[in-house]
Amino acid sequence: MSAILAIAIAELKRFVADKGNIFFVFILPLLLVFVIGSQFGGGPSSTVTVSGADGELRSELVAELEDSGLEVEFAEHDEMLAQVARGRSSAGIDLSEQATAAYAAGDPTDITLISGSDSSSAAVAEQIRVAVTSLDLRAHQLDALQAAGAGADDASAALDALPADGGPQLVVTDVDEIAQEFQGLGQFDLGASSQLLLFVFLTSLAGASTLISARREGVLARTLAAPVNALHVVLGQVLGRWAIAVFQGAYIMLASWLLFGVDWGNLALSLLILAAVALVAAGASMVLGSALDSDGAAVGAGVGIGLVLAAIGGGMVPLEIFSDSMRKIAHITPHAWGYDAFAEVQRHGGGLVDILPMLGVLAAMAVVLLVLGSWLLRRSLARAL
Repeated sequence: MSAILAIAIAELKRFVADKGNIFFVFILPLLLVFVIGSQFGGGPSSTVTVSGADGELRSELVAELEDSGLEVEFAEHDEMLAQVARGRSSAGIDLSEQATAAYAAGDPTDITLISGSDSSSAAVAEQIRVAVTSLDLRAHQLDALQAAGAGADDASAALDALPADGGPQLVVTDVDEIAQEFQGLGQFDLGASSQLLLFVFLTSLAGASTLISARREGVLARTLAAPVNALHVVLGQVLGRWAIAVFQGAYIMLASWLLFGVDWGNLALSLLILAAVALVAAGASMVLGSALDSDGAAVGAGVGIGLVLAAIGGGMVPLEIFSDSMRKIAHITPHAWGYDAFAEVQRHGGGLVDILPMLGVLAAMAVVLLVLGSWLLRRSLARAL
């Protein structure tokens, strides 16, 4: 066992010490997580940006909006328009000085609502209309109480004392299946899990060239001169490939959590998914590194195969927007099973039982690839490059 561990540790050290990996392994994944999260992240899907003069109208309207569960931000008029246009706010509200003055005087007030184009904008706009209607209703109630002889403070206190759930309430339910699927997902969460799947396989497949180098430079042959047999060498290579894949995935998990606040859900389950995905990637790397004899061909094939599998399996575009037939095709890849498992843990609070089917499929894929890769590697040890 110590010989197998020693071989695996040596493989991991070679991988980390390779300066050519710095950008590809450590920088590029985080850059892509940032870019994807900035462009397509869910973020403030229920955010309203308010512009305009401060005053009684703004404070009371904001209180109503926050009571209805909306997140409120403030900005200048042009910035508010930009936030809505870029999808960073579901709606914008413009409160002009005339509107603020009219509201303070008890006159009819015009409020400008700018609705966004994301899937939740219609629901948010409806919540804003209800909030404005509540303000209007309260103004009429105050007028009626004061007309009946109550003082302004007493009328306001009487309305405040009414139970909050005493009247009709609007409950907005988003029936869009895709919106429901991504509800509660952080801005960078989806991109982080997708890039983890993409880069674990890319790194492993492209790293198959090191196995070819080890065969060509006689590293494996010299290893066999030590008191170990071919099985030890094969198992050491398997463990080394797996350690490299886990290292890449764990780095993305840790760095994305520290830099972007990515929520990985149950950490133990997410690490278990990573371990299963890494085992499949290790097997694929073994097959590629044992079947080919050229470093350049291994790198080219590894990158090409890794990108194609990621594109099919949800590593670049969310599986939820695939057609039904394309989703079935996607599940010939390990990426799709890993994607489903991460989605269950990150978005739905799933437990071990919920992800067991995905882990079972990944384990089966890993067994097939590792057995094939080990057989090919043992054959390659018996022939010259």
